[in-house]
Amino acid sequence: MLEMLDHVLLEEPHAIDEGVNLGYPTGRPIADRTLRIGGGANVRAGTVIYAGATIGRGLQTGHNVVIREENVIGDNVGIWSNSVIDYGCRIGNNVKIHSNVYVAQFTTIEDDAFLAPGVTIANDMRPLCAECTRAGGPTIKRGARVGVNVTILPGVTIGEYALVGAGSVVTKDVPPHAVVYGNPARVATTVDDIDCPLHPGEKAYVNGLKNSCGAH
Repeated sequence: MLEMLDHVLLEEPHAIDEGVNLGYPTGRPIADRTLRIGGGANVRAGTVIYAGATIGRGLQTGHNVVIREENVIGDNVGIWSNSVIDYGCRIGNNVKIHSNVYVAQFTTIEDDAFLAPGVTIANDMRPLCAECTRAGGPTIKRGARVGVNVTILPGVTIGEYALVGAGSVVTKDVPPHAVVYGNPARVATTVDDIDCPLHPGEKAYVNGLKNSCGAH
């Protein structure tokens, strides 16, 4: 059955599975405990969305997704199975977050970004040291693409339309349009220089965007 409390404002959804919990109470003191979800949501079984989150239209979740309180999430966001969005994040429109992703508190993800399966985001350089650290997640800029099993350290910025290779550890800022990989991740080229593997002589991306190479 659908568990839903009085402080949930849910516009007409597309589908809400049984076994979904909307408006789960947080133990943290927050100013506004209302959960707001825009129309057209498709929320699969096992998803828990806390009180105090604001989510736009067209949300799609996989199974066993957790979205914590004080998150502000835009329109047409997909969050796939077993991923966690911890509290206080800002996520833009048309963002795709794949399975088994952890997004740490106070992370910013801008429009059109993509996080592949297994991405882990950190927000604290000195855990459990209350006097010498301040939690702050990274910023993933518009259109950036983050590969499988990438780790992103606190406070870094991944630039617009950048591409982070699988298994990388991002320890410092990534320039816009850069392709980086490794541990620590280093710049190898730019997305605009990547050749299309299916169409010799054509580029896979133009100005950071996927090219419709081969289409005539």
